[in-house]
Amino acid sequence: MERSRRGISLENGRIKKGSSTYSIENKRIWVAGHNGMVGSSLCRILQKENCRLLTVSKKDMDLRDQPSVRSWIESKRPDIIILAAAKVGGIMANSKYPAEFIYDNLTIATNVIDSAYKSGVERLLYLGSSCIYPRESMQPIKEEYLLSAPLEPTNEAYAIAKIAGVKMVQAYADQYGCDYICAMPCNLYGRGDHYDKQNSHVIPAMIMKMHEAKLKQAGSIKIWGTGRAYREFMYVDDLADALLFLLKNYHGRTPVNIGSGHEISIAKLANKIAKCVGFKGNVKFDSTMPDGTIHKLMDSSRLYALGWRPLVNLEQGLEYTYGDFLQRSANGIAA
Repeated sequence: MERSRRGISLENGRIKKGSSTYSIENKRIWVAGHNGMVGSSLCRILQKENCRLLTVSKKDMDLRDQPSVRSWIESKRPDIIILAAAKVGGIMANSKYPAEFIYDNLTIATNVIDSAYKSGVERLLYLGSSCIYPRESMQPIKEEYLLSAPLEPTNEAYAIAKIAGVKMVQAYADQYGCDYICAMPCNLYGRGDHYDKQNSHVIPAMIMKMHEAKLKQAGSIKIWGTGRAYREFMYVDDLADALLFLLKNYHGRTPVNIGSGHEISIAKLANKIAKCVGFKGNVKFDSTMPDGTIHKLMDSSRLYALGWRPLVNLEQGLEYTYGDFLQRSANGIAA
């Protein structure tokens, strides 16, 4: 995907026209979480840039181990860190493993951000999430609505950990002058997603369920919730492009929302996925299970004002994603 962007940036939420961009040419860029869906997409896009890409596998470094993280950063000396590593999952996973969600995400954030500062890293981009906004937030959700009301109980542990990461980035910018920024993506899907019928996010879980039901010629499948909740989705390659754009153009302490600008009910999403997969059976909803937040559409006008827009619509993205699922399933690596 080739894009053309204007050379403007935002400072504390205000547009600054004519600002110079931050060059990543010849910079050493560490993508933390490079094997995840977001991280692998970032690696693909950065390989087209004139920069040096740094990665490290989980078996070689546990991001929850502070001494290991600090030693690795000090030895590799990255100029830029994109912190895409996180423990993520759907409603069931968040409900079953809250201790893991809060501990893993808190320790990853604190270890990487503090080690980046102490090692003199120039730039850091931290990924928050639309999940950290209040449950009953006004729609569309503006960046300033963060911490304005109670959180959604089904993912509170994850949200608190990610909020702490955002606040840590801001604190290090305020106290130490670090040129660190935060991005708040909407619900993501796409190439390299994690497929599990119970612990995945909604799109990969539906794709897997419907594909298996199609093969078994099942008459119906069951999905959590009423189907009346709405979600905003973005194809992961669009997010990677937006993150690179922010890295080059944005220097404010205010987090920046990254969304598609469109929301869809879970019921309508299920119909689109069924059509994409070729599942002809009925989709039934289990109303005894939680919906989560009913609406979660973000206001991405700050990002759009810089000149960035997503390219992949939902129908295209689902086709790309299902194709990737089929290829990975054939190779035995879909999960």
